Amino acid sequence: MTRTPFRIGFLPLVDAALPILARELGFAEDEGIDLSLVRDLSWATVNDRLLYGHSDAAHLLAPLAIATTLGLGRPATPLSVPFVLGLNGNAITLRPDLAAQVTRVGAPGDVAAIGARLAAVARAGGRRLRFGVVHRYSSHNYMLRYWLIGCGIDPDRDVEIVTVAPPFAADALAAGEIDGICVGEPWNSVAVDRGVGVIAAVTSQIWLRGVEKVLAMRTARMEEDPDLTHRLLRALYRAGVAFVDRARREEIAAILARPDYLDGSATLIGHAISDRIVFARGADPVDVPDFMFQHREAANFPWVSQAAWLYAQMRVAGHVRADADDYLTAQRVFRPDVYRAALRPLGVPLPGASSKLEGGIVDALGVGTTQGRLILGADRFFDARSFDPAELDAYLAETPVP
Repeated sequence: MTRTPFRIGFLPLVDAALPILARELGFAEDEGIDLSLVRDLSWATVNDRLLYGHSDAAHLLAPLAIATTLGLGRPATPLSVPFVLGLNGNAITLRPDLAAQVTRVGAPGDVAAIGARLAAVARAGGRRLRFGVVHRYSSHNYMLRYWLIGCGIDPDRDVEIVTVAPPFAADALAAGEIDGICVGEPWNSVAVDRGVGVIAAVTSQIWLRGVEKVLAMRTARMEEDPDLTHRLLRALYRAGVAFVDRARREEIAAILARPDYLDGSATLIGHAISDRIVFARGADPVDVPDFMFQHREAANFPWVSQAAWLYAQMRVAGHVRADADDYLTAQRVFRPDVYRAALRPLGVPLPGASSKLEGGIVDALGVGTTQGRLILGADRFFDARSFDPAELDAYLAETPVP
């Protein structure tokens, strides 16, 4: 059978797992796709490669897909997100001496209390603390800012936030260029292993089930061959089934650690995919439930409300101005209709709604589906707020500004 060539750009992160496994475990081949993967070192390069047609799809930051569609910083190019590659999976890692002032080193703590202590340090110091995030339009930036604001820290006045590519985050900490990073795995664990960083918080503590990386495609490319898009999404879904199979963890960690992919330690990668996180060098791994969330509970479903929340954070950060049309455009980047059409033949549970109250699930909740049965777990924010996409202005009016 002739297979259709297809290229996906990615960064060396654990949450690039599903495209990698779709290729390495044969799921793409089963769908008649000759899948090739192109590794880059910065999100800007991944995005450029996608926009200029050097790749057909990308492992991409969810907010960057929205920013690109809205034309922030460059001519607008419509992108679509038919599949979410994972939720959570990031952490905030501080230089060891700073971590010792704000948290119990080596163990997770109350992120509100940690943030309050960090606020005291930020206001007492002679210089502003500097944090590194992986891109201006990244969930890392917006999650960090959300946490800082919720703890009484003005992210534009009390601290400085700069951009550091994920593979260089530990180096930047070691060089003293930054005081903390918000980055995906395995780069927090690399900093811990080198003794240059201590994990102070994981982002699942800030927003449980927070949207992270996505599969992004140029909308025109996606729509020109819907059958190919559907086959790709089915391959990625099957890769997600493999990712959460406990019996395959060592195999998957070894695959991801290969030089062509993450080029790193299978042990550190294994900690991330098993939700066993080492918070400080010499400490024992700690079980962090749902640290990475790649498959269960419709984790790959592109909820329109997730895109809406990201847009709200872009508004708070001053990255976009108030514009009702832009808000609708941002929400339309996420394509639950394509997800449903692709996965319906597999008989998997498909949410009936395309949007929900983000942060509104406190206990496990059954939701309406178009097929199958689906239970969603808690998705709370650390400050107990919730976000209704239909009430953007009210949400923004209630957002505390330090």
